[in-house]
Amino acid sequence: MTRRIAHVAKKVGVSEATVSRVLNGKPGVSAATRQSVLTALDVLGYERPTQLRGERARLVGLVVPELQNPIFPAFAEVIGGALAQQGLTPVLCTQTNGGVSEADYVDLLLEQQVSGVVFAGGLFAEVNAPHDHYRRLAERKIPVVLINASIEGLDFPCVACDDAVAVEQAWRHLASLGHQRIGLVLGPDDHVPSRRKLSAARNAAKAAGMKLPDKYVERSIFSLEGGQAATARLLQRGVTGVVCGSDPLALGAVRAARRRGLAVPTDLSVVGFDDSVFMNCTDPPLSTVRQPIEAMGRAAVDLLCSQIRGNPAHHGELLFEPELVVRGSTAKISAG
Repeated sequence: MTRRIAHVAKKVGVSEATVSRVLNGKPGVSAATRQSVLTALDVLGYERPTQLRGERARLVGLVVPELQNPIFPAFAEVIGGALAQQGLTPVLCTQTNGGVSEADYVDLLLEQQVSGVVFAGGLFAEVNAPHDHYRRLAERKIPVVLINASIEGLDFPCVACDDAVAVEQAWRHLASLGHQRIGLVLGPDDHVPSRRKLSAARNAAKAAGMKLPDKYVERSIFSLEGGQAATARLLQRGVTGVVCGSDPLALGAVRAARRRGLAVPTDLSVVGFDDSVFMNCTDPPLSTVRQPIEAMGRAAVDLLCSQIRGNPAHHGELLFEPELVVRGSTAKISAG
């Protein structure tokens, strides 16, 4: 007990006597200090006293599907910082192959009595994936915010980049450079943002008096290797430009062109999606559609904190405008 009090006092920067008063429910401690002590207990892994366990911890789960794609660490940084400014402590949960699943993380977060959960990508974006763990959160009335896709039948607030606008920008850019045979490299068929991008691409092609045949659409897992394999197939079908559903997919497209002895952008123009870190440092620098990560992350935290304070959840999606960033991976179609 004494060691626990000393540990928490050091963490918070208060006296051991102050920690003792909080743990024993005695007056004389400000609300802010009391909350800091309780948060420190949670972060350090100590159980709260019985009389304090009914209160939710000032912890917020931040669930991301992976850390290899730079877009997810970028979201985690923005969301984590915004949560800290609200006096909340983010608990980062990352899926790993053969490791802890998203559903397992939800169970762990429920055990910790978290104040809420932000999902920055995950199984909720896949129509055919299991969604029972999200329903458990809804049944427990845990505040939840989703990023870039919603779940049919569950009214969790959602913050999303406007996929339709993103693809329209990329498509118009390639069309303005003279490309007629434009391919798409997207995520799996049941991936909601990819479905939206495909629909938008078909609309953009129709508006431009062009065609988007099925043979110009390839599906892939979200990885550089997946993008390479998908683009290799598209190159065999004669595409001169490719719009990709993520930056790693786009880097895979560049690699596929080079493996065939082709140059980017001379022989193949490539557009990514996200504008994740270092995309201006690739060879060539990647043209891509930028997600407004800062604005989206802060909006997600605002929506979550509003629910935590007891306000009704905002139903539906908040759509954020993307921005086309033109760099060196796109150019006018070769005259040859």
